[in-house]
Amino acid sequence: MMEHIGLEQVLPTEIEARSFEIITEELGSTPLVPGTEPIVKRCIHTSADFDYAHSLVFSDGVVERALAALRQGAAIVTDTEMGRAGINKKRLADYGGEVHCFMADEDVALAAERNGTTRAAASMDKAAALEKKVIFAVGNAPTALVRIYELVREGVLNPEAVIAVPVGFVNVVRAKELILELKETPSIVAKGRKGGSNIAACICNALLYMLGERRQ
Repeated sequence: MMEHIGLEQVLPTEIEARSFEIITEELGSTPLVPGTEPIVKRCIHTSADFDYAHSLVFSDGVVERALAALRQGAAIVTDTEMGRAGINKKRLADYGGEVHCFMADEDVALAAERNGTTRAAASMDKAAALEKKVIFAVGNAPTALVRIYELVREGVLNPEAVIAVPVGFVNVVRAKELILELKETPSIVAKGRKGGSNIAACICNALLYMLGERRQ
């Protein structure tokens, strides 16, 4: 007979729901901005890191602005293929939206070389030329956020929302602060060094799941 090893008995189909129950229990009375709870909890679910309950900063009205844009077929632009791969493209397509990552495009590489910038920055220039509503989901490159900041300040870009969650040490904190300085630009920012492409994708998915729940 197999020794009892103390595992919680949970059916595979119920693991996600049980995980969210645990997250809710452990959050307890931690104050969260009303309407942002599904996003915060999904970030914790993705990372097992409860710091996101404190580090995620939501500009006024950003969730409703992002949901409205997605409902109207907005595109999502990421700074990594990993971020693009992690977003639920089928749900997004239900609303007429697409996910783009221009990092590997030849014209982006040429523009970066010509202008002495990173590919991430050059890919934001390409995204600025899209003739549609755009949500930016940046989980890796602070230079992408810096370029978004510059384009907004220049009046070239008016994003529906900027999800600013790159992870790392070099220029990451300052790049996020720049996005927070754009008071008229809706944003979701993970203050500090934590983040990543997986967090950028999970925030997008949380928004898409919220849309689906409102349809029911």
